[in-house]
Amino acid sequence: MTTATTSDNDVVPEHVCRELIDVGADAVRRDLVLGSGGNLSVRLEADRYLVTCKGTWLDRLTVDDFCVIDGHGTVHRGNGEPTSEWKLHTRTYEARSDVNCVIHLHPQMSLMVDALGYPIRLLTMDHANYVRKVNRTDFYHNGTDELADTAAMAVADANCVVMAYHGCSCIGPTVDMAYRRALNLEQAAMMTYRLLTLNDTAATFPPEALDRLYHK
Repeated sequence: MTTATTSDNDVVPEHVCRELIDVGADAVRRDLVLGSGGNLSVRLEADRYLVTCKGTWLDRLTVDDFCVIDGHGTVHRGNGEPTSEWKLHTRTYEARSDVNCVIHLHPQMSLMVDALGYPIRLLTMDHANYVRKVNRTDFYHNGTDELADTAAMAVADANCVVMAYHGCSCIGPTVDMAYRRALNLEQAAMMTYRLLTLNDTAATFPPEALDRLYHK
Protein backbone atom coordinates (compact mmCIF):
# COMPACT_ATOMS: atom_id res chain seq x y z
CA MET A 1 0.00 0.00 0.00
CA THR A 2 1.30 3.45 -0.89
CA THR A 3 2.15 5.78 1.97
CA ALA A 4 2.61 9.40 0.94
CA THR A 5 5.05 10.69 3.53
CA THR A 6 8.32 12.57 3.16
CA SER A 7 11.12 10.81 5.02
CA ASP A 8 13.69 13.62 4.98
CA ASN A 9 14.25 17.20 3.89
CA ASP A 10 15.70 16.34 0.47
CA VAL A 11 13.95 17.90 -2.49
CA VAL A 12 13.00 16.22 -5.76
CA PRO A 13 15.99 16.51 -8.16
CA GLU A 14 14.95 19.37 -10.47
CA HIS A 15 17.48 18.64 -13.22
CA VAL A 16 16.07 15.13 -13.65
CA CYS A 17 12.50 16.43 -13.78
CA ARG A 18 13.22 18.81 -16.66
CA GLU A 19 13.66 16.10 -19.27
CA LEU A 20 10.39 14.48 -18.26
CA ILE A 21 8.60 17.83 -18.25
CA ASP A 22 9.65 18.36 -21.88
CA VAL A 23 8.59 14.83 -22.86
CA GLY A 24 5.21 15.25 -21.20
CA ALA A 25 4.46 18.49 -23.02
CA ASP A 26 5.56 17.06 -26.36
CA ALA A 27 3.52 13.88 -25.89
CA VAL A 28 0.35 15.90 -25.34
CA ARG A 29 1.09 18.09 -28.38
CA ARG A 30 1.34 14.92 -30.47
CA ASP A 31 -1.97 13.54 -29.10
CA LEU A 32 -0.23 10.60 -27.46
CA VAL A 33 -2.13 11.24 -24.23
CA LEU A 34 -4.99 13.43 -22.99
CA GLY A 35 -5.84 15.11 -19.71
CA SER A 36 -4.34 13.45 -16.67
CA GLY A 37 -3.66 10.18 -18.49
CA GLY A 38 -0.16 8.76 -18.74
CA ASN A 39 2.76 8.88 -16.33
CA LEU A 40 6.54 9.10 -16.47
CA SER A 41 9.44 7.86 -14.37
CA VAL A 42 13.21 7.65 -14.08
CA ARG A 43 15.36 5.31 -12.01
CA LEU A 44 17.55 7.44 -9.74
CA GLU A 45 19.45 4.75 -7.86
CA ALA A 46 18.85 1.36 -6.29
CA ASP A 47 15.21 1.25 -5.14
CA ARG A 48 14.62 4.97 -5.73
CA TYR A 49 12.43 6.14 -8.59
CA LEU A 50 11.27 9.58 -9.68
CA VAL A 51 7.61 9.38 -10.80
CA THR A 52 4.90 11.81 -11.76
CA CYS A 53 2.34 12.44 -9.05
CA LYS A 54 -1.26 11.28 -9.06
CA GLY A 55 -3.65 13.28 -11.26
CA THR A 56 -1.02 15.41 -12.99
CA TRP A 57 -1.47 16.59 -16.58
CA LEU A 58 1.61 15.84 -18.65
CA ASP A 59 1.52 19.20 -20.46
CA ARG A 60 1.34 21.14 -17.19
CA LEU A 61 4.13 19.47 -15.23
CA THR A 62 6.32 21.38 -12.80
CA VAL A 63 8.94 20.11 -10.41
CA ASP A 64 6.24 19.97 -7.72
CA ASP A 65 4.41 17.31 -9.76
CA PHE A 66 7.07 14.66 -9.09
CA CYS A 67 7.98 12.55 -6.09
CA VAL A 68 10.63 9.97 -5.29
CA ILE A 69 9.41 6.54 -4.19
CA ASP A 70 10.84 3.13 -3.42
CA GLY A 71 9.66 -0.23 -4.72
CA HIS A 72 6.86 -0.33 -2.12
CA GLY A 73 5.44 3.02 -3.20
CA THR A 74 6.63 4.87 -0.10
CA VAL A 75 7.36 8.53 -0.82
CA HIS A 76 10.86 9.65 0.19
CA ARG A 77 10.91 13.08 -1.42
CA GLY A 78 8.17 15.39 -2.63
CA ASN A 79 4.78 16.29 -1.23
CA GLY A 80 2.33 14.57 -3.58
CA GLU A 81 1.07 11.02 -3.93
CA PRO A 82 2.68 8.93 -6.66
CA THR A 83 0.78 8.04 -9.80
CA SER A 84 -1.70 5.20 -9.36
CA GLU A 85 0.48 3.29 -11.85
CA TRP A 86 3.58 3.33 -9.64
CA LYS A 87 3.63 -0.49 -9.55
CA LEU A 88 3.77 -0.59 -13.35
CA HIS A 89 6.93 1.51 -13.20
CA THR A 90 8.73 -0.07 -10.26
CA ARG A 91 8.11 -3.65 -11.38
CA THR A 92 9.34 -2.84 -14.87
CA TYR A 93 12.59 -1.58 -13.34
CA GLU A 94 12.84 -4.72 -11.23
CA ALA A 95 12.42 -6.85 -14.36
CA ARG A 96 15.02 -4.96 -16.43
CA SER A 97 18.20 -3.75 -14.75
CA ASP A 98 19.24 -1.97 -17.97
CA VAL A 99 16.19 0.30 -17.97
CA ASN A 100 16.38 3.80 -16.47
CA CYS A 101 13.20 5.38 -17.88
CA VAL A 102 9.61 4.22 -18.30
CA ILE A 103 7.15 6.25 -20.39
CA HIS A 104 3.50 5.22 -20.09
CA LEU A 105 1.17 6.89 -22.62
CA HIS A 106 -2.26 6.28 -24.19
CA PRO A 107 -1.52 6.42 -27.94
CA GLN A 108 -4.72 6.20 -29.98
CA MET A 109 -3.46 4.45 -33.10
CA SER A 110 -1.47 1.80 -31.22
CA LEU A 111 -4.51 0.97 -29.11
CA MET A 112 -6.86 0.94 -32.09
CA VAL A 113 -4.74 -1.45 -34.16
CA ASP A 114 -4.40 -3.74 -31.14
CA ALA A 115 -8.15 -3.59 -30.47
CA LEU A 116 -8.79 -4.65 -34.07
CA GLY A 117 -6.76 -7.77 -33.36
CA TYR A 118 -3.76 -6.96 -35.54
CA PRO A 119 -0.09 -6.79 -34.55
CA ILE A 120 1.69 -3.48 -34.95
CA ARG A 121 4.14 -3.96 -37.81
CA LEU A 122 7.57 -2.34 -37.97
CA LEU A 123 7.84 -0.85 -41.44
CA THR A 124 10.75 1.59 -41.51
CA MET A 125 14.39 1.34 -40.56
CA ASP A 126 13.73 3.59 -37.55
CA HIS A 127 10.83 1.44 -36.37
CA ALA A 128 13.01 -1.64 -36.58
CA ASN A 129 16.03 0.00 -34.99
CA TYR A 130 14.31 1.67 -32.04
CA VAL A 131 11.32 -0.57 -31.34
CA ARG A 132 12.65 -3.97 -32.52
CA LYS A 133 9.69 -5.86 -31.05
CA VAL A 134 6.24 -5.06 -29.67
CA ASN A 135 4.63 -7.24 -27.00
CA ARG A 136 1.12 -6.88 -25.64
CA THR A 137 -0.95 -7.77 -22.60
CA ASP A 138 -4.66 -8.34 -22.15
CA PHE A 139 -6.74 -5.72 -20.37
CA TYR A 140 -6.21 -5.27 -16.65
CA HIS A 141 -7.46 -2.38 -14.55
CA ASN A 142 -5.07 0.49 -13.94
CA GLY A 143 -3.01 0.40 -10.79
CA THR A 144 -3.46 -3.33 -10.25
CA ASP A 145 -0.89 -5.99 -9.55
CA GLU A 146 -2.11 -7.89 -12.61
CA LEU A 147 -1.36 -4.97 -14.90
CA ALA A 148 2.05 -4.29 -13.35
CA ASP A 149 3.11 -7.94 -13.32
CA THR A 150 2.00 -8.80 -16.86
CA ALA A 151 3.62 -5.65 -18.26
CA ALA A 152 6.84 -6.44 -16.41
CA MET A 153 6.86 -9.94 -17.89
CA ALA A 154 6.18 -8.52 -21.35
CA VAL A 155 9.31 -6.32 -21.30
CA ALA A 156 11.58 -9.30 -20.74
CA ASP A 157 12.28 -9.42 -24.48
CA ALA A 158 10.73 -6.17 -25.78
CA ASN A 159 11.11 -2.44 -25.22
CA CYS A 160 7.52 -1.52 -26.12
CA VAL A 161 4.40 -3.09 -24.61
CA VAL A 162 0.80 -2.37 -25.58
CA MET A 163 -1.69 -2.92 -22.76
CA ALA A 164 -5.05 -3.66 -24.37
CA TYR A 165 -7.68 -0.90 -24.18
CA HIS A 166 -5.39 1.09 -21.92
CA GLY A 167 -2.01 2.33 -23.12
CA CYS A 168 1.60 1.47 -23.76
CA SER A 169 4.86 1.39 -21.87
CA CYS A 170 8.08 2.24 -23.67
CA ILE A 171 11.36 1.80 -21.86
CA GLY A 172 15.00 2.69 -22.37
CA PRO A 173 18.38 3.36 -20.78
CA THR A 174 17.67 7.10 -21.08
CA VAL A 175 14.63 9.37 -21.27
CA ASP A 176 15.53 10.20 -24.87
CA MET A 177 15.63 6.57 -25.97
CA ALA A 178 12.41 5.62 -24.20
CA TYR A 179 10.60 8.52 -25.89
CA ARG A 180 12.09 7.74 -29.31
CA ARG A 181 10.61 4.28 -28.93
CA ALA A 182 7.21 5.68 -27.96
CA LEU A 183 7.17 7.94 -31.03
CA ASN A 184 8.24 5.17 -33.38
CA LEU A 185 5.69 2.75 -31.90
CA GLU A 186 2.83 5.12 -32.66
CA GLN A 187 4.11 5.87 -36.17
CA ALA A 188 4.42 2.14 -36.83
CA ALA A 189 0.81 1.70 -35.69
CA MET A 190 -0.29 4.52 -38.00
CA MET A 191 1.44 2.92 -40.99
CA THR A 192 0.05 -0.50 -40.04
CA TYR A 193 -3.47 0.90 -40.02
CA ARG A 194 -3.01 2.55 -43.41
CA LEU A 195 -1.80 -0.74 -44.87
CA LEU A 196 -4.81 -2.52 -43.39
CA THR A 197 -7.13 -0.07 -45.16
CA LEU A 198 -5.43 -1.23 -48.38
CA ASN A 199 -6.10 -4.85 -47.40
CA ASP A 200 -2.41 -5.51 -46.79
CA THR A 201 -1.60 -7.78 -43.88
CA ALA A 202 1.91 -8.85 -44.87
CA ALA A 203 4.20 -5.86 -45.51
CA THR A 204 6.88 -5.47 -42.85
CA PHE A 205 10.51 -4.50 -42.44
CA PRO A 206 12.65 -7.37 -43.82
CA PRO A 207 13.52 -9.61 -40.84
CA GLU A 208 16.83 -10.64 -42.41
CA ALA A 209 18.02 -7.02 -42.21
CA LEU A 210 17.45 -6.63 -38.47
CA ASP A 211 20.85 -7.94 -37.40
CA ARG A 212 22.65 -5.45 -39.66
CA LEU A 213 20.84 -2.38 -38.38
CA TYR A 214 22.70 0.39 -36.64
CA HIS A 215 22.07 4.07 -36.09
CA LYS A 216 24.62 6.88 -36.07
